[in-house]
Amino acid sequence: MTLQERADVLFEDQKTSWPLLGANWEKLDGAQLKQFDFDGFTIRVQCNPKRIVSSAAKVDKVSIENRSCFLCRENRPPEEKNVWFGDDYEILCNPFPIFREHFTIAKADHTPQVIEPEFGRFLELSRALPDLALFYNASNCGASAPDHMHFQAGSRGFMPIEEEISSLKGQYGQVLLEHSAITVTAVADGLRRFYIVESDSKERLEKLGMGAFRFLRELQRGEEPMINMLSWYREGWQVLLFPRDKHRPWQYFEEGKRNILLSPASVDMGGALITPLEKDFQKINREDIEDIFSQVTFSAEHFDRMNEYIKRKLEMYDQ
Repeated sequence: MTLQERADVLFEDQKTSWPLLGANWEKLDGAQLKQFDFDGFTIRVQCNPKRIVSSAAKVDKVSIENRSCFLCRENRPPEEKNVWFGDDYEILCNPFPIFREHFTIAKADHTPQVIEPEFGRFLELSRALPDLALFYNASNCGASAPDHMHFQAGSRGFMPIEEEISSLKGQYGQVLLEHSAITVTAVADGLRRFYIVESDSKERLEKLGMGAFRFLRELQRGEEPMINMLSWYREGWQVLLFPRDKHRPWQYFEEGKRNILLSPASVDMGGALITPLEKDFQKINREDIEDIFSQVTFSAEHFDRMNEYIKRKLEMYDQ
């Protein structure tokens, strides 16, 4: 069987053999949804109470050091099974699913969440799991296990942005780099500032990715670039890179009526906001969404600087 087929079989089995996953998966049918239409794209909001574990995760250094890593084999529940990708990554079913199929793909060794040495494996996984959208949350942008390298993957078609790529490129896109092997389009849609990278060459993608990650580390003055990333593969890769300027909005830390427990990560940047608390689902409005995104997305100044950097890369691809 292909890796995709083995992952599908694993998820079907775990829905019945792992009660926690089965119960939470059943609740997806009753999840409350609402939608906000912006100019040329959509933002959906899902109320998913079980995601409180991820949304409210304490990811500061002290909290991480004082808890056992739930992605390490010795700390997993006995019901949790896996499928191997090579000998370095384990595909696991996420017991708190957002998607009809939702996987966490954890590195076998307990190593920190750092994208640069693992970007090639990210691309390979995306190609090997064509029915899924692969995503990466940086340690400072939504990863609930920043101490253990992992990706996630979910069923295609859940995030609105998947069906909006062409229209977003046409309405809001600026082509920065166009080459026979790779195209990079910058998109500023009024809510998000991000990049659509398209190529059928893993080598070209890795080369551009390494440069982009290095540039972002220097720009943001951090050890790990603040990013979310989505990818899928159909006769080539589409990689969506969302640089970030902030982890969580001020609403996350407020108390009382001003509080909205929303910690944006890759799925949220893809147009599907996950609210674990019903009070937030009921009250969140278009203005809240605009304000939250304005805080966490890449600033216009940084976007312009990175655009210029990518344009200069054209010379590298013509060599």
